[in-house]
Amino acid sequence: MFSLTPPNPKSLIRNIGVIAHIDAGKTTLTERILYYTGRTHKLGEVHDGEATMDFLPEEQDRGITIMSAVTSCQWKGATVNIIDTPGHVDFTIEVERSLRVLDGAVGVFCAVGGVQPQSETVWRQADRHRVPKIAFVNKIDRIGADFDKVVGELRAKLAATPLVITRPVGEEDDFRGVADLIDLKFYSWDDDSLGAEMLEGPLPPALAAEMAEERKKFLETLAEASDEVMELYLADAEIDPATLRKAIREATIALKLVPVYAGAALRNKGVQPLLDGIVDFLPAPPDLPPVRATTAEGAEVLIEPKDGDPLAALVFKIQMMEQGRKLSFTRIYSGTLAEGGEVLNPRRGQKDKIGRIFRINAGKRDRVPVARAGDLVGLVGLRATITGDTICAEERPVLLETIQAADPVISVAVEPESSGDGPKLLEALGKLAEEDPTFKIKVDEDTGQTIVSGMGELHLEVLIHRLGREHNVVTRVGKPQVVRRETIAAAAEGEGSFAKPLAGGAKQARAKVSVRPLARGEGARVVSSLAPDAPVPAALLRAALDTLADGLGAGPLWGYPLLDIEATLKELELGEALADEPTARIAVSQALRQALSGASAVLMEPIMKMEIASPEEFVGEIMGDLASRQGRVEDMASLPGGSSLIKAQAPLAALFGYSTAIRSQTQGRGSFLMSFDHFDVVERKGKN
Repeated sequence: MFSLTPPNPKSLIRNIGVIAHIDAGKTTLTERILYYTGRTHKLGEVHDGEATMDFLPEEQDRGITIMSAVTSCQWKGATVNIIDTPGHVDFTIEVERSLRVLDGAVGVFCAVGGVQPQSETVWRQADRHRVPKIAFVNKIDRIGADFDKVVGELRAKLAATPLVITRPVGEEDDFRGVADLIDLKFYSWDDDSLGAEMLEGPLPPALAAEMAEERKKFLETLAEASDEVMELYLADAEIDPATLRKAIREATIALKLVPVYAGAALRNKGVQPLLDGIVDFLPAPPDLPPVRATTAEGAEVLIEPKDGDPLAALVFKIQMMEQGRKLSFTRIYSGTLAEGGEVLNPRRGQKDKIGRIFRINAGKRDRVPVARAGDLVGLVGLRATITGDTICAEERPVLLETIQAADPVISVAVEPESSGDGPKLLEALGKLAEEDPTFKIKVDEDTGQTIVSGMGELHLEVLIHRLGREHNVVTRVGKPQVVRRETIAAAAEGEGSFAKPLAGGAKQARAKVSVRPLARGEGARVVSSLAPDAPVPAALLRAALDTLADGLGAGPLWGYPLLDIEATLKELELGEALADEPTARIAVSQALRQALSGASAVLMEPIMKMEIASPEEFVGEIMGDLASRQGRVEDMASLPGGSSLIKAQAPLAALFGYSTAIRSQTQGRGSFLMSFDHFDVVERKGKN
């Protein structure tokens, strides 16, 4: 991860991510890469909970990647820095912030499942960041494997132009090795060496005849992306492997092609050719355009990967360490960073001193004295820095493009089992939120509940489990209480009177108040219909109207605030001994209560505005589900690529767990945005 001393040339650094749908084999592939490059000396298996990259207890228990893990290795003179990303949709922020700082990516696809839903999501994330990619079709040895089907789906579903570099020889139980279409060689692996020994030789005659047509397709695809290859191909000239590799590299970095490799990572086959492809075809920092940044004045600055330039780096991930210290994962785009050096956080206008610099290897940290342009390192000493912040040299304050986090879509209420742990809970939640920009916390002003929000049930389940394991806070978890409002269905009037005894008489007041419903969204208001010349002092009139406004803050049913209602002070009569303010207030309050009791008060619930994107084949099921949740479809439009956008409204109380439901209904390919729209009466059908 950190360039060795003396540093490798920038052209020999590869910063790559491994991306895919859950269970496509990303972590298993990364484990093989580490083993064959000599970084580890034992194959760690995901299913045994021994994978180097899945070092969190939650990952080992569930057998899935939850947090992106960083490591590095050496291959053919190049330093390959790798981020293994999660495949579950709940943890897409880990993919987003990784792709933001990476130069290339390896997309892993199951030879049976093909281009699965989350594969589409992460691939498009990479497209948005213009990250060059290589594809690895994994699990060729599985029953039902179909390499050509997956290649076709890369083209159809991802709008990619696949260029097959290695084709499988045999599939399922008959998978024997791969044919290399660049060098026209056959690679197989020795099972006794756990795949560490790769056997290579020329294509056998029978296989050479079979691959002749595939080689022709390979050259035709490459020729369409390379003028040099096109000229040689049309001239029917022999094209040497070096020329082919140069053309493939240029086309890959230009996002014209996606080199495709075949293998079976769990069976230790096909990994070494992929490593060659990572070094040969994915970009080094100097191969990419300069990174754009802005100054405080809004001027654009181009950042190039030069050690001698002023520092410019992006913090892409925060991880809490022991004793509450923060480890800031950082990509250095220009300049050099040394222990003890001062850096500027231009967003906060704050200077920090770098305490430690670490090379990260999954769950382990190795201290290093210096980091240079192109490196991915962990820094200790950045006090107030958060995900997406820039750190830079004081003489050149710049802001790099930040990292966008999606808004949470599901919330639950949490409280400590021990009442004395309230402050400890909030402190622990704050630390988790600092690590994860998609995890939000708030204390509901109406209910007093602590509400935590995230990207899905699994996301929140993992974070709440970490509260107990890492912070020793045991919690009770439930759905948040839906905050309702009250309104009225009919107009009504009420009267109230009060007399305050005094020596020789009393202070008296009598009031008449009317209430009427307003249209939805008009709020609550109070007015006076007293005649301008009514014998009511201005101070008492203001007190009476204030009393009406306060009274609308608590409805007659459950004490929720009243909305969409108008309360009118129609009469306020004062006794011979002029009423004081408390007397007038009590009379008005009684009149309002009587009016509300006759106005047919009803409860209102928050109604959410929704935008649901889904492939067209799932629209019917989505609309049926919305109807069962008392939702109302307001509009529907077609989107490019055979998808639809549904605009709807539905009660919040019916939408808990909707993120899970939409994934189930659309095989993980649907998404939605939800925001509060208004309060309204909801007629419940059957049980709540």
